[in-house]
Amino acid sequence: MNKYTELRKKHEKLIYHNFSVLKNKIIFHFSIDDFHFKPEWAFDVPVDGNIDLFVFNLGMAELISYWKCACPPVVEVQCGHLDDWQKTWWKKLYRNGLGEFFYRNGINADDDFMQIIASGSESKSVLTSRNAQISGTAAHRGCLIPVGGGKDSIVTMELLKNYNSGENSGYIINPRRPVLETAYTAGFTDEKIIKVHRTIDKELLRLNATGYLNGHTPFSSIIAFSSFLFAYITNKKYIVLSNESSANETNVAGSDVNHQYSKSVEFEADFREYVQRTFGDSSEYSHGVIPEYFSFLRPWSEYRITKKFIEFPQYFNIFQSCNIGSKTDSWCGKCAKCLYVYIMLSAFLIDEKIIPVFGFNLLDNPELEPIFNGLVYDDFDKPFECVGTKHEVNLALSESLKRRRTLPFLLRKYAENPRETPASLDDYFDNNNFLPKEFLRLLNDRTL
Repeated sequence: MNKYTELRKKHEKLIYHNFSVLKNKIIFHFSIDDFHFKPEWAFDVPVDGNIDLFVFNLGMAELISYWKCACPPVVEVQCGHLDDWQKTWWKKLYRNGLGEFFYRNGINADDDFMQIIASGSESKSVLTSRNAQISGTAAHRGCLIPVGGGKDSIVTMELLKNYNSGENSGYIINPRRPVLETAYTAGFTDEKIIKVHRTIDKELLRLNATGYLNGHTPFSSIIAFSSFLFAYITNKKYIVLSNESSANETNVAGSDVNHQYSKSVEFEADFREYVQRTFGDSSEYSHGVIPEYFSFLRPWSEYRITKKFIEFPQYFNIFQSCNIGSKTDSWCGKCAKCLYVYIMLSAFLIDEKIIPVFGFNLLDNPELEPIFNGLVYDDFDKPFECVGTKHEVNLALSESLKRRRTLPFLLRKYAENPRETPASLDDYFDNNNFLPKEFLRLLNDRTL
């Protein structure tokens, strides 16, 4: 009997008991048998009114991280109502958002891998806007921009500097120094940054340490539901993500396993529909204008984003997107994310400009060859990281070769076995996006 089957027989149900909304804190209560979990969200944004429906749905997204430790066949929701369409929606997010988790744990999740039972009463929210004196859409202005500390959100912040700049706010979960520094450099003050602190219950970490299942979860779905909550509280008209078209590519050939599923355009479309059905004009809970969620960089490739990013050298020594090095606010120099970012920068910059960012020349490290192969060649699985397409990586490497007379180890290997690449991706524009017209005009401006 494998671990997945063993744990499901031992733990048959995950319960979403309730949630509490205090002055500046949200506490959720989940349980699996005698294991109780109470993750918390702390924030300093004033809330005027009942936000239960928003918080309930954020709890549904948070629940996924706790379900995966034992994968119980039943999820019982006791504190809210879900109709059949919503249950199907959440089940799809579990299946696709945990695709990497299932794959790496050798789990074959069939159609009956889980059942959602919602026995609670319907939640309602009545939020009194701080701009209640202003009627209609005028009360909702500006953008809430989730900031992660990497080059993508930096490009978004820079391109939106002159778009309702006085009304825009940054949004950061568990602020770290590099993330805050990128927001400050983009012109945001502390008063213009919504900082929230998300705490994972230590009981979950203890269970993981004792052999319960662990793995990747669709964290960007948590960003979606939490940014929707805080955009509504602060009267923002738009939630502006920085997910690009490359996020749609799968990691394992011949499968739909995608590390970036909750950054994909498919999830974006699903989330927009969920919000409209649950909070929009067709819903009995409609509260007038609700924030519109979309990814500003969706039409662009990672290659084009990188080309734009190098126009802002003031960020070179502060940006950071290495997950392994996040605890020490550094680039680890050993993972797929670090190597990928180095490769993309190498298409436009010489090594003397890039090495100070990472501390070493990552293209001259033979130990990174297995990761390199996964980033580059079709007969290797793409690394489970937030990285661009192999098409883009190959174009970056071909440009990198042109910039260097002396080739580091990995570039020498690539020169022996290159791949055919397009002449350019400068005109690439993915029309499968949800940008409002005014934002499309910003990206289509050839002066950018």
